[in-house]
Amino acid sequence: MKIDGQCHCGAIAYEAELDPAKMGICHCSDCQLLSGSAFRTVAVVSAETFRLIRGTPKEYIKTAESGNARVQAFCGECGSALYACDTGGAPAAFNLRAGTIRQRAEIAPRFECWRRSALPWVEEVDGTVKFEKAPG
Repeated sequence: MKIDGQCHCGAIAYEAELDPAKMGICHCSDCQLLSGSAFRTVAVVSAETFRLIRGTPKEYIKTAESGNARVQAFCGECGSALYACDTGGAPAAFNLRAGTIRQRAEIAPRFECWRRSALPWVEEVDGTVKFEKAPG
């Protein structure tokens, strides 16, 4: 499905193609810290379909406990988190921050990853595939 989105202030906008099966919830501690919430809802899109149509995000490189470095892109004006992707070269995929997707109400999460890090008061979402760590 074709999706589009933007940051809170509208300085940065994008479009992409999303397979609805690739919408999920991440409960890892990095997503908790970076989102300022209990989890982050992500939409994984192929880099081939992702296109910035307005603005240039600021980037922060986060190195996970695993040693993997990931770009965390956000709006330098309003601070909205936009996506994460691999560092260096051309990334294969973008993990879009679902709150920035205009069609977000139409796409329910299909998976939950890093359930072992989920806060104890966060209920599992019915109908999602659960992973204790990362999928795959």
